[in-house]
This record gives sequence, C-alpha cells and structure tokens, in this order.
Amino acid sequence: MYQISSTILEQEFNGLQAKKIVADENLEVLTISLENGSEFPEHTSPRDAFLVLLEGLIEFHINNKNFLLQKQQTFNFPAGVPHTVTAKMNSKFLIIR
Repeated sequence: MYQISSTILEQEFNGLQAKKIVADENLEVLTISLENGSEFPEHTSPRDAFLVLLEGLIEFHINNKNFLLQKQQTFNFPAGVPHTVTAKMNSKFLIIR
C-alpha cells in the first residue's frame, strides 16, 4: 500500500525521457527529463495540465508565446493546445493532469 520510489531521481538526462508514475481514470502524473538542448516535440495534452519544474531551466512554447521556467516554478496550460518544451539546461519536471 505504501511505497517509496526513486524513479525521478534515477531518471537519466538522455534526450527526452518520459514515464507515467501515476495513471488512473481521474489522474495522470508524468515525470519528464530533458537533456540540455533537447526538445519535447509539439504535442497536446488530453486534459488541462499543471507543470512543476523540479530542476533546470526550460522554455515552454504555446500559442506563439515563450515562457521561461526556472527550478521550482509551476505553469498551467489547457487541454488540446499544441505546445513544445525545450531544455536550456538538464531539466526534470512533473506533468499533473
């Protein structure tokens, strides 16, 4: 029932790495790592989402706007809107949707 995991800590910086760490009909949590200079290509979220930048620096591009996010900042964005994410340094973040 109770479980401690080191999934986020152990996730490598090797291009784009994504892993679902929680998934059910009401909630999905993904852990993403992006190596410096790597891009999460254009995609959409099936639900409104909340991003938590755990470490690093990323540029979030949505609706022809760029948002620079730093360690421990958060960002919310709507479902169905195309967006990309580029790592400006090795970065890890959570997507909660």
